[in-house]
Amino acid sequence: MIDKIVDFFTTKIPIAEGTKWFTDQVTDKFSFLFEPIKKYFGSFMDFTSDTLIGIPPFIIIIIVALIAFFLSGKRFGLATFSVIGLWLINNQGYWVHLIDTLTLVFVASLLSIAIGVPVGILMSKSKVAEAIITPILDFMQTMPAFVYLIPAVAFFGIGMVPGVFASLIFATPPTVRFTNLGIRQVSEELIEASEAFGSTGAQKLFKVELPMAKETIMAGINQTVMLALSMVVIASMIGAPGLGREVLSALQRANVGTGFVAGLGIVILAIIIDRFTQTASSNNGQD
Repeated sequence: MIDKIVDFFTTKIPIAEGTKWFTDQVTDKFSFLFEPIKKYFGSFMDFTSDTLIGIPPFIIIIIVALIAFFLSGKRFGLATFSVIGLWLINNQGYWVHLIDTLTLVFVASLLSIAIGVPVGILMSKSKVAEAIITPILDFMQTMPAFVYLIPAVAFFGIGMVPGVFASLIFATPPTVRFTNLGIRQVSEELIEASEAFGSTGAQKLFKVELPMAKETIMAGINQTVMLALSMVVIASMIGAPGLGREVLSALQRANVGTGFVAGLGIVILAIIIDRFTQTASSNNGQD
């Protein structure tokens, strides 16, 4: 009896084998879905990146500066920083890498928002959905970012597409949580008033709840974008192009100078994106 108990506690559970079997099964059964995504979505991202690279850098810098100027209430601080920062990245020869990074972050953030906002709305409307989704979000946020590279490579190989996939999983939770929180914080009096005027569920959502929760949702979007950007260096380990690849290459070669310049480019991009989204959030809150 004691031997059986000892065997029970010392027998290794085949988690690794089971995970590999499950991944192989998913990859095999859904290859008809993964392959087109890898092919066509990858082509779309390459086209987007190539199109932006084809635009002269000074034109993009001017456009970004104008957006920053009007977005910040016609103040020169953000516009000036954007011009100097982007000029410096171009001056150091990292413009193409910047565009690749921006493409990855933009696409991953857009997909995260497109998924996160509806899921957040669902959570705010259903306690059952909230009870089911919350542990999943906890799991997604506590899992080390490197782990997301494993299914990304298994399903999509290497390149920018698995980088977007890993960033999507890592960056989606803030938008979901903040959307749920924002809608739940809408005043009950406003909800009752809209119902008293005969608003339908859709009218109540789009004309009352989402506008009132807009500032909170934008805060979640800001966090999502920044998390997507934080995956840039990690995604470079599976072949994603951009500034992250330069940082990784410099790290492998112990090239401090190159690594510092590439890292500085990521910091500049992060500051610009963060200020853009924060300014947009504050402007929405004032509307």
